[in-house]
Amino acid sequence: MTASNAAVVCAPAWSASAVYTASNQASQSGHNYTAKWWTQNESPTTHSGQWDVWADNGACGGTTDPTTPPTTPPTQPPATGTKMASAPYIYPGWGNPPAPSTVMNATGIKAFTMAFVLANGCNPVWDGEGGLTGGVHASTINAIKAAGGSVVPSIGGWSGNKLGPNCSTPEALAGAYQKVIDAFGLQAIDIDIENSDEFENTVVQDRILNALKIVKQKNPSVKTILTFGTSPTGPNYYGTRLVQQAKALGANIDIFTQMPFDFGGGSDMYAATVGASEGLKNLLKTTFGYTDAQAYSHMGISGMNGLSDQQELTSTATWTKIRDYAKSNNFARFTFWAVNRDRGCAGGGVVSDCSGIAQGDWEFTRISAGF
Repeated sequence: MTASNAAVVCAPAWSASAVYTASNQASQSGHNYTAKWWTQNESPTTHSGQWDVWADNGACGGTTDPTTPPTTPPTQPPATGTKMASAPYIYPGWGNPPAPSTVMNATGIKAFTMAFVLANGCNPVWDGEGGLTGGVHASTINAIKAAGGSVVPSIGGWSGNKLGPNCSTPEALAGAYQKVIDAFGLQAIDIDIENSDEFENTVVQDRILNALKIVKQKNPSVKTILTFGTSPTGPNYYGTRLVQQAKALGANIDIFTQMPFDFGGGSDMYAATVGASEGLKNLLKTTFGYTDAQAYSHMGISGMNGLSDQQELTSTATWTKIRDYAKSNNFARFTFWAVNRDRGCAGGGVVSDCSGIAQGDWEFTRISAGF
């Protein structure tokens, strides 16, 4: 897989000073839906977050000769979502980052999502670095490519200085996204829309949607992806609005990915993930007129391996069940946060370099590669 057929994934971004507190959790319409993210210099006692990743497996679709009448009347709109290979998040320079070739050789994974693209004014820059080239991100990208893999940058997240609030118009924001597309020859772009500056800000929500509409018009083959938090039964008020506004504004979003974790602790993570996903499926059906199959083909899951910020447990067995659910329903996207945490440390809590549970090294990545 080459860089030219890699797809972006969503992921969160954080500032170097952000630390988890109870106030990081928000509640809308009675649902705790947050996705909280790690900080760059997080200590073992602070909490963590997640990202998403993938590689484009190629588009599907076809054309009809407009001069030839159809033999049967049209029914539901065609599904345009493209299934992508799983690409878990990796964060260079944090959480004892593993050598990409070590993970790739052990698991068969061929793509990674890299955190994070943030903002310097209305210009895209790597988290903690200047510009989009050079530094630890560039050396990690080169290592992944040398091992035969591909990389997709993640744009946005829970905290940090993000493009959505900093670019004043949809046109300016689309231009910033275009710089990322051009820099990496992307076939997909993922925007992780979170927190009160983007997800819960209706002006910025609409700015992002209109910017992605422009991106799609200028790059018809580029898949557009939105990633956002959820409740155990599906999108909350702001998630529902995001989907409905995507329809109302004609944004032509290809994939809606939810982050089904941090529900308040003690959840059955398989049941909660399925509940959240079925809720999104039903919203997509009523909003766009999709069939079940079409709705699933526009959906993704971005989980958190081991212990979540709120100590919710996703074991390797549970992650396998979640993968099989997503695979059997032909979801478009499947990822987790993060490869840096994909190592065992039973009783270790929520930390940056292991999952907090007993597991084999890279086991969540290996399971994900089977998607």
